[in-house]
Amino acid sequence: MRSNKMIIAVIGGSQASKREIKTAENVGRELAKRDAILICGGLGGVMEAACRGAVSGGGITIGILPGEKRHDANQYIQIPIVTGMGYARNVAVVKSAHAVIAIGGSYGTLSEIGHAIQSGIPVIGIDTWSLSKGGKINSSITLAENAADAVEKAFDLIVD
Repeated sequence: MRSNKMIIAVIGGSQASKREIKTAENVGRELAKRDAILICGGLGGVMEAACRGAVSGGGITIGILPGEKRHDANQYIQIPIVTGMGYARNVAVVKSAHAVIAIGGSYGTLSEIGHAIQSGIPVIGIDTWSLSKGGKINSSITLAENAADAVEKAFDLIVD
């Protein structure tokens, strides 16, 4: 039986600012309100904060882990998926989602954004990367003002 629940990836750095942590936690809470499943890389920083918010709101969390041990998952991951694939797991994170919400982030986040865009998966960004090509701004990342705005835009942009 196929679930009708939306799966939303929350991506961002394992090292995050206080503002990014607060935003991520609010995104997680907003996703739980919408009965969405949160998927992420399963570690700390933005990922942990988003999962904390989702769990506090009664949501479901999945962590696609880079290493070999399910114990590496943050304490709010309910379904750990161990890959042993390192950063290659970024593809599984975004390809499993109906939409991606990027909060801050470093190069790992940028790679996830690239995989999502290339796959036609909507990307919503809060204080994250911006893209340009040939000196022209690329609008592949839909900008959001805050957590509620990001979640609303994610649901609006889902094509599936």
